[in-house]
Amino acid sequence: MTTRSCIASIAALLLIAGPAAAHTPQQPPHQSYAEGDLKLESGEVIRDFAISYVTHGELNAQKSNAILMVTAISGNHHRLDFMIGPGRALDTNKYFVICTDAIGNGLSTSPSNSKAQARMAFPKFAIRDMVESQYRLLKEKLGIDHVVAVVGPSMGGMQTLQWGVSHPEFMDSLVAIVPLAKTPAWSVAVMEASRKAIMNDPAWKDGNYEAPPEKGIRLWRDIVALLAARTPDMYAAQFKNGLDVLPWMEQQETALVKAFDADDWIYQTWAYDRHDVGTTPGFDGDTAKALASIKAKTLILTGTKDLLNPEFEPIESAKTIPDVTIKTISPGSVTGHAAASGLFPADVEFLNREVGAFLDGVAESGKRLHYDARAPKGRAY
Repeated sequence: MTTRSCIASIAALLLIAGPAAAHTPQQPPHQSYAEGDLKLESGEVIRDFAISYVTHGELNAQKSNAILMVTAISGNHHRLDFMIGPGRALDTNKYFVICTDAIGNGLSTSPSNSKAQARMAFPKFAIRDMVESQYRLLKEKLGIDHVVAVVGPSMGGMQTLQWGVSHPEFMDSLVAIVPLAKTPAWSVAVMEASRKAIMNDPAWKDGNYEAPPEKGIRLWRDIVALLAARTPDMYAAQFKNGLDVLPWMEQQETALVKAFDADDWIYQTWAYDRHDVGTTPGFDGDTAKALASIKAKTLILTGTKDLLNPEFEPIESAKTIPDVTIKTISPGSVTGHAAASGLFPADVEFLNREVGAFLDGVAESGKRLHYDARAPKGRAY
């Protein structure tokens, strides 16, 4: 377990949901690709869809050194900044890292910012629709038809595994951090409780609020970020006196009230609930068969006592992925879903070391970053 002093430093806990972090002049600029109408697997259409993203590093002449990063629920392209940069796992001296914003996160087209389908007029979308919006960005805008890896935490891990099923030839590897292949009943229950917290607040006004539904958002924060995304062990280390948690909780709630969009959360949770790689066309609801179709070398990383995406689900899923390695983040620590947050030095060090080594193995220390993606793998470019 991390030390008490480390735990106490997380007053601004923003694990799976938080506002879009402000850019500084030193950071890559926001970019947006207008995809036009995005047809969803339901048959509905998101009109005038645009996907938001940033890039780090340089794309080589062969366009063979790209890594796609996909984000967590309510998170954004900053979600894995602690793993991006020279000498880190997603080493910008080696890789061109494309960090995308998922449908409904408030940066890509979302209920909160759509002019054509505002608020609850927005169509419901699925995790696979997020993947297809990213696929179009890579193919149509960036001209990339193969990546070294797809990497993502939490809902990003769900998208990562879906990428491996939907486009098995598109990547060399997958790095799924605290993921789910099929959302279990426990996770659905957590998301449903979070939605009810918001939707039962009269200030929500059936999704047509002008000011944030504060009471609902405060309860949402307690349910998801302060309970499901943390562990009892973390609280024991942080608070010697149990009652000291109460003012801390109020501080955490207040930090998100004005920055959090309730409708965006609700829509992304609907996608979260219904996710199952087995419902990908061609697999007839067979989750194991879908996972067995993954061709990429796969790394799954789980958090001990994960109370949002229970670790039993990815452990079971890994049994049917042909070329898979599964590891526990920082064995011996008990940071649960927060193991992927970037808040704990031991977890950050573990993720950078293990993911970096995994990617080096995939790319053979960079020797395979110049293969022709259209030719048999391993051919020197």
